[in-house]
Amino acid sequence: MKVGIARERRPGEHRVAATPDTVGQLVALGLEVSIESGSGVESGISDASYTDAGARVVPELNLADVDVLLHVRPLSPAQASALRPGTVTVGLASPASELPTVAALAAAQVTSFALELVPRISRAQSMDALSSQALVAGYRAVIEAASRYPRFFPLYMTAAGTIPPARVLVLGAGVAGLQAIGTAKRLGARVFANDVRPASADEVRSLGGTFVDLDLDAAATEGTGGYARALSDDRAVRQRELLAPHVAAADVLITTAAIPGRAAPLLVTTDMVAGMKPGSVVIDLAAESGGNVEGVVAGVDVLVPTTAGGGTVTLVGLTDAASAMPSDASRLYAKNVANLLALMTHDGVVSPDFTDEVIASACLTTAGAVRHEPTAAALREGGA
Repeated sequence: MKVGIARERRPGEHRVAATPDTVGQLVALGLEVSIESGSGVESGISDASYTDAGARVVPELNLADVDVLLHVRPLSPAQASALRPGTVTVGLASPASELPTVAALAAAQVTSFALELVPRISRAQSMDALSSQALVAGYRAVIEAASRYPRFFPLYMTAAGTIPPARVLVLGAGVAGLQAIGTAKRLGARVFANDVRPASADEVRSLGGTFVDLDLDAAATEGTGGYARALSDDRAVRQRELLAPHVAAADVLITTAAIPGRAAPLLVTTDMVAGMKPGSVVIDLAAESGGNVEGVVAGVDVLVPTTAGGGTVTLVGLTDAASAMPSDASRLYAKNVANLLALMTHDGVVSPDFTDEVIASACLTTAGAVRHEPTAAALREGGA
């Protein structure tokens, strides 16, 4: 069967869905791999490297000529419509925000797999692209904050005086948050963190951070699948009230809280940002899904005047955080993709077994139907 990888065309996307290592893995499974020329250039991978790994490099990938399409960003409706019935696709799909593409995939009789839907179970960890890319994003968030913060992160004791360490507050202790905590700690900052899930406290402490316990009801905050549950309006207001003094004390604030398929929860208001010290930096990793911080603009640095009189706080709506480090991000992502495809490949044939929990959960569309019920419901409500 023919596996194709097209060059990513969305602005700002520098990753690629296959590396020479994963090409070798797929070829060993008996699959033929074709990759569009230049697909790996921005990830530091040459066409020759793909050829050496056993792939065929083509000037332009003909979507109608592949049995399996691997991709990073969600396909466009036009790309979905160009695929043959029965084609298998594996990649990020953002089904909640890409409903026209989902409808096009179903109409084209494509069997699509969305990496966002891979269940968070032990057996599927090697296919969990959300976690692998969050790892990159959490690291990048700290680097972006350090580059904008007008002071050192670490403590320095010099003959000219002592420079105190920066105080970093991380909201959300999932994969991205924990990576941010560890990175900020390695840079020498004093790190504090909060997550509505009390169980995350031990993970925060294991990385050298101080857990900020807001004493919210655990039963009301623990969700399923390793995610937090959306708080009720009154609890969300209470959460912000309790967070306010910790935000005001921080030199750097990094927010990472997200709930799959829903708008990001509002954790920090404009007044809370304005209450920070002049020169402080806020990095919002959830900017593309609405943001955790009021007033954030995806892809833009916003200067918020402080209430202290004079000076501003830099509010950064970080986008494409993983794509900003395409080499390592692609290395991890491509492995996630290859591992999921390997699970459904037998004797050189890709044949998904929908009795398998991982395959069934990750499937978005097949045989003209949308298998993911929340997405199907959204399409019905939208009249698509």
